[in-house]
Amino acid sequence: MRQSVTIASIEKAYNDIKSFIHKTPLIYSNSFSKMFSKNIYLKAENLQKTGSFKVRGALNKILKTNPKMVCAVSMGNHAQGVAYAGKCLDIKVKIIMPVIASIAKIEATKNYGANVILKGNTLSESFAYAKKLKDCEFIHPYDDIDVINGQGTLAIEILKDLPEVTDLIIPVGGGGLISGIAAYIKEKKPKIKVIGVQTEKAKSAVESFIKGNIVLKKTEPTIADGISVEKIGEIPFELIKHYVDDIVSVKEESIAKAILNLFERKKLVVEGAGAVGLAYLFEEKSIKTGKNILLLLSGGNIDMMLMDKIIFNALVSSKRILSFSIEIDNFSKEFLEVIRIITKQKGIIKNVIKDSLSITPPFNYNRISFLVETKGENHADKIITSLLEKKYKILY
Repeated sequence: MRQSVTIASIEKAYNDIKSFIHKTPLIYSNSFSKMFSKNIYLKAENLQKTGSFKVRGALNKILKTNPKMVCAVSMGNHAQGVAYAGKCLDIKVKIIMPVIASIAKIEATKNYGANVILKGNTLSESFAYAKKLKDCEFIHPYDDIDVINGQGTLAIEILKDLPEVTDLIIPVGGGGLISGIAAYIKEKKPKIKVIGVQTEKAKSAVESFIKGNIVLKKTEPTIADGISVEKIGEIPFELIKHYVDDIVSVKEESIAKAILNLFERKKLVVEGAGAVGLAYLFEEKSIKTGKNILLLLSGGNIDMMLMDKIIFNALVSSKRILSFSIEIDNFSKEFLEVIRIITKQKGIIKNVIKDSLSITPPFNYNRISFLVETKGENHADKIITSLLEKKYKILY
């Protein structure tokens, strides 16, 4: 297996596909470096063609097999990668997507010239349909040697731009990305540490890595849908066992915080799957890593409505937005006092909602809900303390 994914095979893949892709930038982050007392670098693959690394593997697969038509199953990034690759190479493309796929991702895939077929309520049902197709070359999203070699081309750019890298932190779903990168990196520089990161809502790779054999793990709804995979690929897993140092999982709240920080501090739009590396750093109390850490931002295809919700929830969880309610008896008097307390503490009131139709005792009370912008956790705590000192009951 490892003989098929080598330094030579990945370098050949890179030479074959490089004219069709961006060499994405490596960005040094002053703010994250200060935050973690390490040198933090971001490999911005979210700025790749189609907004994801997936195009690398798709291009290499099509170039290796030279088919008349290709087909793939995906709800997003892989679909767009294959569609773009087919357009570049003048190959017909069929993309099978479940009926629950977002309209935005369906339209994006069509815009690259693919014939989108909606079949099945789940990815598994879409896969079952695709296996019956006889007129096209199937491109698996991760469990394929040519795809893995294509994804591994990222390692060439990483070592060229940051030869002194000590740690790579890479998102993991099916394993195609981390296995290709790790195979190249570890053969070139074995001392570089490679860490994979999953969401806690999809932990097949984590549990498989711990047990030493592939574990099927049912997924739960996640904001990191790009790495929501029930079963890690067989080919990637063999490479991961040999080359990867560790695989960990992170909480959804940490992923949301990472998305917000990347957007706010670096002006980068990164999807949940691409932000798990930064989420891992946020969760680590003591970062047992080397000096130069590279976070791979694997994609940037995030629904803007979801982005809005994620940012708001991240602001609430970090207490930069306070969301609370107070029950008051004398509305005309007490409401003004609450406003005075908040503004005296320099909180910025963003929204107020009055609910006077109480369905629970005491019925004469009014519930007032507030959204207050703060400077952070300490400032938020001061506002709450000031209200509690006046005997107001805070409801969350």
